Amino acid sequence: MQAACEHVRSLGYARVGLLGIGLTMRARFFPEVFARAGVELVAPNEAEQAVIHKIYIGELLKNQFLPESCNAILAIIERLREEERVEAILLAGTELPLLLRDAEPEDIPLLDTTVIHVCAAVDALVK
Repeated sequence: MQAACEHVRSLGYARVGLLGIGLTMRARFFPEVFARAGVELVAPNEAEQAVIHKIYIGELLKNQFLPESCNAILAIIERLREEERVEAILLAGTELPLLLRDAEPEDIPLLDTTVIHVCAAVDALVK
């Protein structure tokens, strides 16, 4: 989580959307770490969180990547960009990037926490 926070700060983002399973989006552990670094994390609203969690648990963990589910999450991302003014989206779940890999939205970067943490681990090993 700290590596993701440092990465987001290095990119200069101050307001970032957070997607993951329900617990990740509801819990305070991500927002608290990011807030100490001056970055505000914005979770989807409760209804959107329920949609994402249902897709994650009911489909993604069963290796099902449905176009309609991708479109539903893209619509949530777009609302976060438009209404909540987030500058990027933190994908805090390994399956989310798999669902969105061919459908990256315009004008908002998707930040894959798995890739961020692997890169941080490699950097730490080579230092």
